[in-house]
Amino acid sequence: MKMETAGRLRRLPPYLFAEIDRIKREVIRRGADVIDLGVGDPDLPTPGHIVEALERAARDPANHRYALDLGMPVLREAIAAWYDRRFGVRLDPSSEILPLIGSKEGIAHLPFAFIDPGDAALVPDPAYPVYRATTILAGGEPHGMPLLEENGFLPDLDRVARDLPRRARILYLNYPNNPTAAVCDAAFLARAVEFGRRHDVIVCHDAAYTELAFDGYSAPSLLQVEGAREVGVEFHSLSKTYSMTGWRIGFAVGNADVVAALGKVKSNIDSGIFQAVQLAGVAALTGPQEFLPAFLETYRRRRDVLVDGLRALGWRVARPRATFYVWARVPDGFTSASLVRTLIEKAGIVATPGSGLGPAGEGYVRMALTVGEDRIREAVGRMGKCVRSEK
Repeated sequence: MKMETAGRLRRLPPYLFAEIDRIKREVIRRGADVIDLGVGDPDLPTPGHIVEALERAARDPANHRYALDLGMPVLREAIAAWYDRRFGVRLDPSSEILPLIGSKEGIAHLPFAFIDPGDAALVPDPAYPVYRATTILAGGEPHGMPLLEENGFLPDLDRVARDLPRRARILYLNYPNNPTAAVCDAAFLARAVEFGRRHDVIVCHDAAYTELAFDGYSAPSLLQVEGAREVGVEFHSLSKTYSMTGWRIGFAVGNADVVAALGKVKSNIDSGIFQAVQLAGVAALTGPQEFLPAFLETYRRRRDVLVDGLRALGWRVARPRATFYVWARVPDGFTSASLVRTLIEKAGIVATPGSGLGPAGEGYVRMALTVGEDRIREAVGRMGKCVRSEK
């Protein structure tokens, strides 16, 4: 008997990073030395005081039962205190904060709270695939907003307003941006808030990379904008800042109605975050932060090695001011996909094709700064030989 999947599942493209991982495994099986610049998974270890907090909490039987669905009060209060210190934003821990099993989980569940069949979500192009995919899974229609180099990889909100689909419910934004590494200022976020008010659209800001910034840049929060809480919700993650990708802990903050609706979806789907992980999250947010400058300096040095190396090869690439990604134009004679396939098959280098993150990503490739400087230099050397040989 053939099991036919639901139409919404058939509408989904293959999950990009799963497909890249499949190709990587094939090359490794052939004995290649693979340098993985693909998925943005930090190689720097989680700071020791966070690991120690998890160990203590995991030994306490009180944390072995079901977690509180909407997060421990001590974690909500730690998130509120962090937001106040970092952005000068005061949040109500009981109504404006929702801990998540990683920010991806919350972003993925948001459409199920607000998207009905026939509704639309405004999705950046290129973008983290989850915005588009979960809109489809919720029965909605993703409406692409091209992120163009000439616009600093910011959506043209005036153009979006002219082309606004009927029943648009959510506007997704992500700055500092994955995959382009573009940044925005508070003035752009203010325009987004005004857009949300004018068109009755929820502004969803994925802010997972705000703390990974260089060269004097400091990323703003959507909630610093006057009136943002009327229309907006912001997602943060401990994954990138604290090297906790595998721990799965993040949070949504902002509009109380949006937070409550997201919480209602979650309470019907999951049983909360393991309490030991929640207490480790408290340690991350309230404990020593001295490790962060060292993390940032490591990523900055890696950025410069990769950018300078690619420029020496003749590639066109900007020096990013945030994230741990480099977004580079592909050399002449390649598409995004053909370059990535050449790199993995001929040079053992994993990268992410821009076209896999949206049509407007064609002509670019994303590389993650999640291996050491020596490996990045090795990768640049291989790329130089490989790309010349393919022309």
